[in-house]
Amino acid sequence: MASVSVTNARKSYGNFEVLHGVDIDIQDGEFVILVGPSGCGKSTLLRMIAGLEDISAGGISIGSRLVNNVPPKERDIAMVFQSYALYPHLTVEANMGFSLKLAKASKEEITRRVREAAQILGLEHLLQRYPRNLSGGQRQRVAMGRAIVRNPQVFLFDEPLSNLDAQLRVQMRSEIKQLHQRLKTTTIYVTHDQVEAMTMADKIVVMRDGFVEQIGAPLDLYDRPANLFVASFIGSPGMNLIRGEICTTGPLTFIAEGGFELPLPPEATVTHGAKVVYGIRPEHITIGQGSVSTQVVLIEPTGAETQVTTKVGPQQLIVTVRDRVDIHSGDPIAIAPDVSKLHLFDKATGKRLT
Repeated sequence: MASVSVTNARKSYGNFEVLHGVDIDIQDGEFVILVGPSGCGKSTLLRMIAGLEDISAGGISIGSRLVNNVPPKERDIAMVFQSYALYPHLTVEANMGFSLKLAKASKEEITRRVREAAQILGLEHLLQRYPRNLSGGQRQRVAMGRAIVRNPQVFLFDEPLSNLDAQLRVQMRSEIKQLHQRLKTTTIYVTHDQVEAMTMADKIVVMRDGFVEQIGAPLDLYDRPANLFVASFIGSPGMNLIRGEICTTGPLTFIAEGGFELPLPPEATVTHGAKVVYGIRPEHITIGQGSVSTQVVLIEPTGAETQVTTKVGPQQLIVTVRDRVDIHSGDPIAIAPDVSKLHLFDKATGKRLT
């Protein structure tokens, strides 16, 4: 196992720069997820760590060794791709042991390590099958097993669950997390799915347009997003964001652009007329009480909870409630945001106001 350090890493294709000075420190044994929308540079960064893409400037170190010019096969990493990339003419056992065969390991060593990996992943009864005889989840396990047998310093996962159905993705998320807890190998995982990031990571790196927006533990990002992008990207459904300004003439109040008012905590340190964005997560709004009058637009029951979309002025707000609610589209309803849980952002810069 080893730490991974990315220092001022840049990547350009000709005159077009896609990564703009990325800095990330990953500790030995950490499970770190790079997350962001398509085109943000997360897969490019992962491929640079793997050595599949050249680094244009900056440095990448694995352990104490700078690997900018080290070939991929000498970096002691193992990568699991979105496509399973299995050899169709080889059995599961042969697929998993192929890299060891190339490394000229003995037959006994290959058999031992393949059987150990198969036991970890529950593949013992599938070792003589071919990829065409496996389900999507089983193929992904084989791809993971092929990485495990190498006993690398770092695991790299590039959106490995994208090809699976929703139920299988949930199962595989749990299996990958348990695998990491068992092996304790440094892991870097790329996904565009923030739910995967929240449920699996020790640390999340949120990226956008080739920049790192915020790095932190999942709940730190959820509770204290550094800017509007992180606030809207982390969380499902996302944070309610309302533009407006501060009014201090009388009780401290937020006045939205649509003309309606929302409460602020009395201790908030804000100035009159400041242009801000008022952020409140759906679960921090109570329905059926409060001073804000809204109209129900949509009811979305999911079983464990219900998402209620309401409209106040031109603004739609999503409210998440755990209880069953007897309300219907078009009903008037009062809501009350929990002001102890609200977030304020500067409207011009998008940065969080402390």
